[in-house]
Amino acid sequence: MPTLPWVTPHPAGPDTTHAFVMASRFEVRSLKDVPRFFWKSLSAWGQVRKAPGALGASLEARPFGRVFYTLSAWESRDALHTYARTEPHKSVMTGLRATMRDSTFTFWEVPVDGLPIDWDDAKRRLEAQARAGAQHGHGTAH
Repeated sequence: MPTLPWVTPHPAGPDTTHAFVMASRFEVRSLKDVPRFFWKSLSAWGQVRKAPGALGASLEARPFGRVFYTLSAWESRDALHTYARTEPHKSVMTGLRATMRDSTFTFWEVPVDGLPIDWDDAKRRLEAQARAGAQHGHGTAH
């Protein structure tokens, strides 16, 4: 499955100098969970493309590895949280919890002229976050 390329739902406004970025890594329990996760993630992807404050997003699916990555940039932390609490994303995440083996999230800020975000950078940040969670005795599953 190829990576869904970076899309820019809304250009940053003239007053927006920084973007709030979120990267996530989801691992489902078994290969039989992959199709369900993938189809549900596509509905959330469609929502991102219309979400207020969304400055950019990309999705990478590795179905045979049972791993999915998301990467998104937002005008603010509030814009991201509003998206996460809005349907269909809210129900998608609740409905998929039982299929999850592990999940990791990481957040940072970049100047808007630093968009789009590089996948290699995002994955390094996710790996560091997963290691930090393991060192502190915190699981990363949600």
